[in-house]
Amino acid sequence: MIGLPNPLQGPRAEREVRARNDSAWLLPTDGTRTNHRLRDDMRRFDDSDEVDLVVVGAGAGGSVLTQRLARAGWRVVCLDAGPFWDPDADWVSDERGSHTLYWTDPRQIGGSDPVPLGSNNSGRGVGGSMVHYAGYTPRFHPSDFSVLSDDGVGADWPIAYSDLRPFYEQIEQELPVAGQDWPWGDPHSYPHSAHPVGGNGEIFQRGALAAGIETRVGPVAIANGRFGHRLHCIYRGFCLQGCKVNAKASPLITHAPDALAHGAEIRPDSMVTRVVVDDDSGRATGVTYLRRGREHFQRARAVAVAGYSIETPRLLLLSATERYAAGLGNDTDQLGRYLMVQGAPQTSGRFEEEVRAYKAPPPEVSSEQFYETDPTKPYRRGWSIQNVSPLPITWAEHVVAQGHWGAPLREYLRDFVHWATIGALCEFLPQPENRVTLADEKDRHGLPIAHFSYSQCDNDRLLTKAATESMETILEAAGASEVMTIDRYAHLVGGARMAARADDGVVDSDHRVFGIPNLYVVDGSVLPTQGSANPALTIMALAARAANRLATQARRGLTEQEAVRA
Repeated sequence: MIGLPNPLQGPRAEREVRARNDSAWLLPTDGTRTNHRLRDDMRRFDDSDEVDLVVVGAGAGGSVLTQRLARAGWRVVCLDAGPFWDPDADWVSDERGSHTLYWTDPRQIGGSDPVPLGSNNSGRGVGGSMVHYAGYTPRFHPSDFSVLSDDGVGADWPIAYSDLRPFYEQIEQELPVAGQDWPWGDPHSYPHSAHPVGGNGEIFQRGALAAGIETRVGPVAIANGRFGHRLHCIYRGFCLQGCKVNAKASPLITHAPDALAHGAEIRPDSMVTRVVVDDDSGRATGVTYLRRGREHFQRARAVAVAGYSIETPRLLLLSATERYAAGLGNDTDQLGRYLMVQGAPQTSGRFEEEVRAYKAPPPEVSSEQFYETDPTKPYRRGWSIQNVSPLPITWAEHVVAQGHWGAPLREYLRDFVHWATIGALCEFLPQPENRVTLADEKDRHGLPIAHFSYSQCDNDRLLTKAATESMETILEAAGASEVMTIDRYAHLVGGARMAARADDGVVDSDHRVFGIPNLYVVDGSVLPTQGSANPALTIMALAARAANRLATQARRGLTEQEAVRA
């Protein structure tokens, strides 16, 4: 059986999941957490082999795309700049020791509200940033796909929520996701029942109830009970440092193993430096990459870039040719534009009782009551609220951001177990000048690094203020004797956005780069808007949809070729 009792579970549900993704049953049962034989025996292609698809990046988008197309019989190589992580050997129960999970290569930041890079908004290695995400996996709302039409801001997607809904359901089952029935957006249920709530979540529930704010437990991609050979959550609170027990889902354990079992190759420590395009034909022919100090060229019939919102625009800019002088997909000057972050203020409250917020997954209780546009307010769109559970170093950063230092800082740190923390995700709007370009500075490979310029608009600032007020109201209603709020950012999306026309974006609704028929982008950089939801689930659902459409189009093309030959 899968997890705890739920109408969506049972032997039939298990069979349906395994028919799409057998990863949870591919894990060893000897106490280790990595199927090393599967990695050692995976199919390996030569650079000279023209594979059907080379995928750049093994995070949320790249891993799902690789896995789905490998199951469809494609010859797929997925290249990732980082390592193939081993939870037993590589992950530690230590905040500082887990910083190797971040992408820390140099980048430049600018604009009036620069965004720090290299920690919570980046990932390095197979699994990408989902290795160290909190596990929170809400869906986008139907309204997110028609923001411009409905609210007069942002952009409309060239696809609708209904196009993505079946893939949301598939991925939720494969991760699996645990949570209470969800009343917001498109109301739905989850495969696993909600997890028990710890002290931090109880305070959020208590304060929200007193303030008249509706909450639910979940949704988190953390197994509630056993799932295949994966162990259940043990509530140790180190989700952001890589889950050593494999209860929290990430592509490293949910889609990469199944991809290997179906003939894909995932090639780690392989830094892609260029998508190679033939100017005469206007088609991609493969990628160049660096591995162990040597440059290689992997031939491919098609290329899919899944490097996320900084490295994807950077790579397409670095791949400029004489025909595509401004970069691939940049004929209309859209590449790198409309890059978005979510405003992510956090509010902490001090309580007389011990809270011990770390004794549970960081996201426990959440609310999307303020997600949609309120026409009575001076701002468009909204925010969500969820528990966050900072560990000591992150808690120290929270306190220092308030200006405390020396003896007062030490006192706040000694008081750590008495503080509860909640955080908001505010839907900051896409703006064309929030953009990735190439800097004059170069990295250790001699390649220009990315420059990311970011500035907030008035609507962004109004949203942050309103979200902060709502969180302070909740904690004060729960009985906090002191509250402190810090401003911060979370999540990166956009930069190669999906659009109906080349004048408005970089890829079409099938993720195909405008003007280059066999080049695709399948990651969070294609999102036209970001909602107030964590983007991981949406990126994975988009990748599953993209794979489905690619496989369907390939089968249709083969059938048409066979008909012509007949």
